[in-house]
Amino acid sequence: MESQEVQNFFKAWGIVLASLIYCYLIASKIPKGLFRFLSLLPIISLYTILPLSLSRPLSSVLLSGFITWLANFKLILYCFNRGPLSEPEPQKSLIRFVLFAALPIKIKDKNAQFHRVLPLNLWSKTLLFALLDWVHLHTKSLLVFCCMLYLFIDVAFGACDRVVGATLGLELDPPSDEPYLSTSLQDFWGKRWNRMMSDALRRTIYMPVKSTASNLGGKRWAHVAAVLAAFIVSGLMHELTYYYVIRVKPTWEVTWFFVLHGVCVVLEMMVKRALGPKWRLHWAISGPLTVGFVILTGYWLFFPQVLRNDVDIRATEDVMAIGKFFKEMIRG
Repeated sequence: MESQEVQNFFKAWGIVLASLIYCYLIASKIPKGLFRFLSLLPIISLYTILPLSLSRPLSSVLLSGFITWLANFKLILYCFNRGPLSEPEPQKSLIRFVLFAALPIKIKDKNAQFHRVLPLNLWSKTLLFALLDWVHLHTKSLLVFCCMLYLFIDVAFGACDRVVGATLGLELDPPSDEPYLSTSLQDFWGKRWNRMMSDALRRTIYMPVKSTASNLGGKRWAHVAAVLAAFIVSGLMHELTYYYVIRVKPTWEVTWFFVLHGVCVVLEMMVKRALGPKWRLHWAISGPLTVGFVILTGYWLFFPQVLRNDVDIRATEDVMAIGKFFKEMIRG
């Protein structure tokens, strides 16, 4: 990445730090509800336009994912004294508040269990990601890019977990749970893929919509409305991220990708409820069907904007540039 882009990236994070200090010292003293929301609205607006100061794919995606999406969702919940920023750990000190707001981290649920099939830790995933980055630069394989996307999320989020965990002495949730082993779309989106984003959507969109729909029309369709709302918002947030990176008029393909998956998750729930547990497919069948469906619909709707605008190539070049920078720094 160019030196100007690096400077802009660090300036943006300096702005994030200063604004979160304001949130902790001043906005936290304002009563929850409308007045706290109004006090945080300039920060939420700022976080929405901040990625426009960047021009490279890697820096834009990191800032938009961490700040425009996750931090904004956490601040919206904080307005009403809900969500991770209102829990005891972040409120203990300024540094905890800033880290929990700005980074994709979540304290590990003691009851959650993860059974790893592939023994991949952060370092092995980083090495594999670097290898695939080199392969993609020379082959431009979309399948390789799919694998890179999964590893990028795990490496970026996992690095944050390591730093924060070591700094604060906390055990944190892993960013994903081997999504390639998913046996249903519910399993993939709800439990395995990008768990931090799923948790943010669950708290900010799914739960409020379900509660409101239950009060208005009963519980029967509240779950359906909440699931569809979460997927629609996810699609719009991805569309916004695409705009930060591509800077062209939206085609709405990625939004339709998430709308399609939302509808399919609802249909999947209905079929399971109608047939009962005895008619569930064996994991050896449902697993490949699930992952295959995600990949095929991704080829159709999720990746076309990326490929048309050479974002995959530019992102690969960014990773190579970062690797070159660290290599030269090590050599002295």
